[in-house]
Amino acid sequence: MSSGYSEWVSTAVLTLIGKPGCHLCDVARDVVVSVVSELERVASAPSISVEELSIFDDPELLDKYAEEVPVLLLNGRVHNIWRVDADRLRTALLEV
Repeated sequence: MSSGYSEWVSTAVLTLIGKPGCHLCDVARDVVVSVVSELERVASAPSISVEELSIFDDPELLDKYAEEVPVLLLNGRVHNIWRVDADRLRTALLEV
């Protein structure tokens, strides 16, 4: 029986803030891509979008995070600084 309403699907926005030539940023990106790819096959996982920003493209980001990249935001809130733990990210995404 259809109620006429579409099923509510949770969403998560991951924002990876880094800079070009940053080895830790490359590692963080690999972890994010791996976890997101894994969760695409999990029915209970939220819809996940990923964006990547450079501190060199935004003076505010540069002022805020110059010494902390990479920074991973989950729905606009800091999730990790410097290193992204795959298990912690997976758990957080499944709880969205």
